[in-house]
Amino acid sequence: MLKENKPLEQLLSLGRKIIPHWVFRASQPVYHWLLAWAGAIVYRFPSRGMKIIGVTGTKGKSTTTFLIAKILEEAGEPVAAIGSLGYKIREKEWPNTLKMTMPGRMRLQHFLHQAKSAGCKYVVLEVTSEGIKQKRHLGIKFDCAVLTTIHREHIENHGSYEKYIQAKEQLFKKTNQTHILNADDPLFERFQKMPSQKTILYTAQDWERLGLKTELPGDFNKYNILAAASVAENYRVEPEVIRRAIAKINTIPGRMEFIWSEQGFWVVVDYAHTPDSLILVYDYLKRQLKRGGRLIAILGAAGGGRDKWKRPEFGKIAAHYCDEIILTNEDPYDEDPVQILAEVKSGISNSQSHGSLGISFPISNLFEIIDRKEAMRYALTKAKKGDIVVITGKGAETSMALANGQKIPWSDKEMVLSLLK
Repeated sequence: MLKENKPLEQLLSLGRKIIPHWVFRASQPVYHWLLAWAGAIVYRFPSRGMKIIGVTGTKGKSTTTFLIAKILEEAGEPVAAIGSLGYKIREKEWPNTLKMTMPGRMRLQHFLHQAKSAGCKYVVLEVTSEGIKQKRHLGIKFDCAVLTTIHREHIENHGSYEKYIQAKEQLFKKTNQTHILNADDPLFERFQKMPSQKTILYTAQDWERLGLKTELPGDFNKYNILAAASVAENYRVEPEVIRRAIAKINTIPGRMEFIWSEQGFWVVVDYAHTPDSLILVYDYLKRQLKRGGRLIAILGAAGGGRDKWKRPEFGKIAAHYCDEIILTNEDPYDEDPVQILAEVKSGISNSQSHGSLGISFPISNLFEIIDRKEAMRYALTKAKKGDIVVITGKGAETSMALANGQKIPWSDKEMVLSLLK
């Protein structure tokens, strides 16, 4: 498990309490910079001597991180990995319970120290824009930076989409050795201009060249696989090993994870938490339906003041693709769950079309059930043979964030399995 440097954390916590809030906010860049380097110094710059692979982007980071680790492991390499799907140091794995993809500086440096002590040669890090903004990437010697795709996200945190992109660029500015870019992404040329010893591009056309086959659903997963394969090729992993590793992976935890019901319908758990990812998930599942099958969505949105602009967009997208929508709690933090759902609902109410039929979404097919468990129970009760129930927003997360910093244990997958018994 990851542990903080307790004496230092206690001192920092005391400082945050006694320093006026406006002073703390103004000094945050310096605070984050000092803390990042303090973590590296305390743990003696553990990234040195290992190959650190940083994966960033809006979508696909977690899956790509997972895939890179699996391929390198198949090649017999000692690997560590860290991201929203959990932590891994060689054979030891444990869940990420922090409600943050990229842990704080001390935890992150401690993890790298553990990985180095365990003899890991490679460490795959899922690198977020918020983590970069808070300087968590400083004090880490990155050997390879990987870009998946970039779309609008975390606008409130960064101030603008441009600043969000600039945060992503920081990883590549810090990585001098190898840059791996998705050449089919509209922004790749901007990242391609950044200096590095080597720049590797991957496109959809590389799928046939590599002879890859996968059971993972959706074209978007092919891009994640190609990113991971490009990393593996960079480290001279044999093509046959790459193909074998990919063929063994039939599911990613909390990413388009299918659960079969004996009543003849599928339940799908997915992390989709941006408009673009929601479109990809709904569109793929809609095309899998047999005649008469319905797409039933369990939908919410994160609180904490995060990306409020997405909420009506979620509703609009769900109204376009789904036959029934059940609005429910996700991670409200200190916000009123009823207000969050009202903002999602506004997108449904204002939606001009439903599916390809060009008709308004029937309000009789919209339900609001705040309790996430009861929302799932209701959806599973309504589902019939041939339907697909899709639950988005949390994926493989292991907790739900409530008011006053409270977190309760939660797993969408485990709840579904329990309700299906």
